[in-house]
Amino acid sequence: MPALGAAGYEDSPAGAGAAGVARTWWDANADEYQAEHGDALGDADFVWGPEGLREADAHLLGDLDDLARARVLEVGAGAAQCSRWLRGQGVDVVATDLSGGMLATGRALDTATGVAVPLVQADARALPFANASFDVVFTSYGVIPFVPDARTVHREVARVLRPGGRWVFSTSHPVRWAFPDDPGPDGLVATRSYFDARAYVERADDGSPLYAEFHRTLATHVADVVACGFVVDALTEPEWSRGRGTWGGWSAQRGAVLPGTLVLGCRLAG
Repeated sequence: MPALGAAGYEDSPAGAGAAGVARTWWDANADEYQAEHGDALGDADFVWGPEGLREADAHLLGDLDDLARARVLEVGAGAAQCSRWLRGQGVDVVATDLSGGMLATGRALDTATGVAVPLVQADARALPFANASFDVVFTSYGVIPFVPDARTVHREVARVLRPGGRWVFSTSHPVRWAFPDDPGPDGLVATRSYFDARAYVERADDGSPLYAEFHRTLATHVADVVACGFVVDALTEPEWSRGRGTWGGWSAQRGAVLPGTLVLGCRLAG
């Protein structure tokens, strides 16, 4: 990848939300991401975020007995660890991700675990599935933080869900944007406004975007899903698990006083 030239917060950053930018970044960093976070994620486990909240304990998608009778889709699956865990529980699940590099890691984990997941390379804003073909759709930190047009994702999820279907996603907790990305005491002092909606963008020396994350307040997240026909029926702010190590800018010290992850559970009206 080109060398990092500049990083900072931008209004309506040109090009930063393009699918090609995200695909290139995740393809280039798939191996590094797995090396850094693979142990915490597990090869066939389902955690909702750095805090370590596991679906086996939280049941945010529903009871396993119900899921065993459902058709499930994961978007922004990365290496599909979550789907692999569901598959091991007998759930009919398909995993999608934009990055071929992440899916290649997923295929390697299929071989290592002996649990194979159907993997499809796709942008969550244009899913290659028929209308009303799934009962549950979810993502654990996939897609939502990395696109400027989250409503496009929510609309596409609504399209492929059957009426009454479930959509659950985890993402960076909006409050974390007010604080530096630092696991130590400096990460406990707010330095930006919670209401500052500018995106974080990293650019190459030539000004082209390399990476971007997009901030939304809690009110914006709720408004986005409601506008796409969903009813919010669950909101979870996981607490830091005892014994959990650091994850990037997050740690037990920060997790004791600040939320790092937001999980929204929604039901498609109708």
